Amino acid sequence: MKIYRVAIALVFFFMASRAFAGTQITNENAGVLEAPRFEVALESAYLLGVFGNPNSYEIGAEFLTARVRWGVVQSDSWLRGYNQFYISAVAEPIFRGPENHYFGLNFGMRYNFARPGSRLIPYFSGGLGLGWIDSHPNIPGAQGQDFTFNILTAAGISYQMSKHWKLNAGILYQHLSNAGQTDPNPSLNLLGPQVGLNYSF
Repeated sequence: MKIYRVAIALVFFFMASRAFAGTQITNENAGVLEAPRFEVALESAYLLGVFGNPNSYEIGAEFLTARVRWGVVQSDSWLRGYNQFYISAVAEPIFRGPENHYFGLNFGMRYNFARPGSRLIPYFSGGLGLGWIDSHPNIPGAQGQDFTFNILTAAGISYQMSKHWKLNAGILYQHLSNAGQTDPNPSLNLLGPQVGLNYSF
């Protein structure tokens, strides 16, 4: 349950930062911070089981994500940047492990640290969701039921190629668990590199 408390704290952090988000971009101050109103992304990750499960999981994670700007920080501090609310559709073939696939949704927030004149935009994101896995409760370490919650946390950097296109690369952590609805509840902790292509409107 400790991981759920951390995830909830992250969501509250993003909500609080929205309250102090500063002014929104207008035509008059658009040159100060170019923050997209809406963004779609295709992202891929290769995740390995890192601890807490006896099986050596290897998972390919595919994400189709929509992000909506939700507040801009126009200050000159290191916090200068913008919030985004996102929703991701998740499809994950399981290359190694008792199960074969996982499908789900994830909802969360992403903060982008934007420096004046820089094409590099560091980011941090976190979200909660739900999904379905082809569980095998009779196999030790396999998931105990099909319905499963997910937690995603990512950090990385985007490169602004043009006004509309960005590339990003980073590290993704994923936790899958049924929140104790079965006993035992082996859960999964996964970590690996993530890359993506973003289009901004």
